Amino acid sequence: MPLTITDQIEIADWELSESFMRASGPGGQNVNKVSSAVELRFEAERSPHLPPAVKTRLRKLAGRRWTKDGAIIMQCDETRSQVRNRELIRERLVALIKQATERPKYRVKTKPTRGSVERRIKAKKVRSDVKKLRGRVD
Repeated sequence: MPLTITDQIEIADWELSESFMRASGPGGQNVNKVSSAVELRFEAERSPHLPPAVKTRLRKLAGRRWTKDGAIIMQCDETRSQVRNRELIRERLVALIKQATERPKYRVKTKPTRGSVERRIKAKKVRSDVKKLRGRVD
């Protein structure tokens, strides 16, 4: 079952691999018996479904979860249920990729107005005059 991110981006099953291990979270005796923690590995660098711009933003967002071979590794052991942990980790991956698809706003540089420059310089002169009056009294 492919993972749908947006209308244009859909991740195939071969790009995702899951492994299960024993969790350290809540669950009491259940934690010692059942492998409920999930580790999800997404081969982001090799993914043909992600545009290059999204891959570069995703690398920055993933941080230390990004491996040297271009995969994202995420873990979840929040609940006692393996199925719920799988759902949570897939939701987090979708949210991360959606965040990477959003282009940052282009910042347009602006010049300060002539009036604001003059007001700033005038305020500096006034402040300077106040400080000059703090000298020693004769």
